[in-house]
Amino acid sequence: MPRRTLPLGSADLPEAPRLRKLIGPSFIILGLGLGSGEVVLWPYMVSLYGLGIVWGMVVGITMQFFINMEVERYALINGESVFVGFARLLRWLPLWFIASTFFGFGWPGIGLYGATLLSEALRIGHPDLVGAVLFLLIGCVLSVGKVLYKTVETLQKYLIGIGVPFIVALAFTLASRADVLALARGLIGRGVFHGQPYLFLPDGILIATFLGALAYAGAGGNLNLTQSCYIRDKGYGMGKYASRITSLFHTGGTQKFALTGSTFPVTAPNVRRFHRWWRAVNVEHALIFWALGAFTMLTLSLLASVTVFGIPGEEGIAFVITEAVMIGQRTLPAVGFLFLIVTGIMLAATQLTVLDSTSRIITENLLLFLRKEDIRVSRVYYVVLWVQILFGIAVFLAGFDQPLTLIVLGAVINAFSMFVYCGIILWLNNTRLAKALRPALWRNGVMLATLLFLGYFCTKTLMDKL
Repeated sequence: MPRRTLPLGSADLPEAPRLRKLIGPSFIILGLGLGSGEVVLWPYMVSLYGLGIVWGMVVGITMQFFINMEVERYALINGESVFVGFARLLRWLPLWFIASTFFGFGWPGIGLYGATLLSEALRIGHPDLVGAVLFLLIGCVLSVGKVLYKTVETLQKYLIGIGVPFIVALAFTLASRADVLALARGLIGRGVFHGQPYLFLPDGILIATFLGALAYAGAGGNLNLTQSCYIRDKGYGMGKYASRITSLFHTGGTQKFALTGSTFPVTAPNVRRFHRWWRAVNVEHALIFWALGAFTMLTLSLLASVTVFGIPGEEGIAFVITEAVMIGQRTLPAVGFLFLIVTGIMLAATQLTVLDSTSRIITENLLLFLRKEDIRVSRVYYVVLWVQILFGIAVFLAGFDQPLTLIVLGAVINAFSMFVYCGIILWLNNTRLAKALRPALWRNGVMLATLLFLGYFCTKTLMDKL
């Protein structure tokens, strides 16, 4: 890249393939959500306040669906991550995304949560050491795969394909008809807390935790923006002409990687091809990310409700362990053991994907800020990755033993970050894209409503803290 410009090439848009060949990036972004909102925060909220708050997770994942689609729009059209577009808007924006990504996800709460569940299931007794080993294994997995994107996508497909059916079968085995009806009422905001009915939010709910859960109803925070990286790496749209990050040990792994992409001339054939792409990626993301993600979150919340809701004193990591004990009592002890193993592995896999995504974000934004063309992206990516891994290990060994606190802290930071970039995406896609390719009026309305919704809860959280 030249020192002061971020050039955008030009080529014709390729044809869209059949839908079955497009499945992939949404599994990664769904996997990011499974370990934060689906497995941890929303079940924890339900264990405290009941099923009357599950409307919030549907609102949260719906907001993130539309955010992700606007991120995908940019990547389809320009064959580059949305961070490049942000850097063209404001020279210093990369610094914001580096800082907000590190402070939002640098604390390894998800990995420590997974390590704690695995150590409890295996009776090891040292979750800090399990977490350290887990982070080293993650680094090795991400470092040796031939093509980084393919490694992450394949891992998430297998884990979701195994973990989700197990949890669904477990939840609907234990739930009664009354439990399912309570879940349905929760979708319209009707619940019961301490014997008193409430509408939408019960008295005394921790707004910061609710805001964090909203942010993690899906990938959350800056991780939503990496959907543009995965669209590019999968070769969707103009990503066909983009570079790929290869492993440290693969031949060619030190190759140069162009951060900037190429767009297409706004001709009638190219616009028709774009609309075919747009319909296909909307269906793919709606089925995998929104429908499967919402169903999984609701199922896990139902499971938390029928096992630990109303049990006093279950805070932090204890509520999941108690949930496993209750599952074992109502079925077989081996089933409770399997629940801990499955959720622990899902959290570990989420931590892997988080480390991949955050390393991509920090790497791209660092190079965008420096505007360097002689630095190889693969090398910078792996330096950033292993620095984060070593930082995570240091946090484990420093004695942190309440991963939920770290997760809630990161979630609140990411909710504020989402509020900021929703406005930037609105501006970017409505000013820097050709008129024929810009969002429809109703999609702009949804994005504006998302901006206002997040802004309200961010403001309320600040006022509560002050």
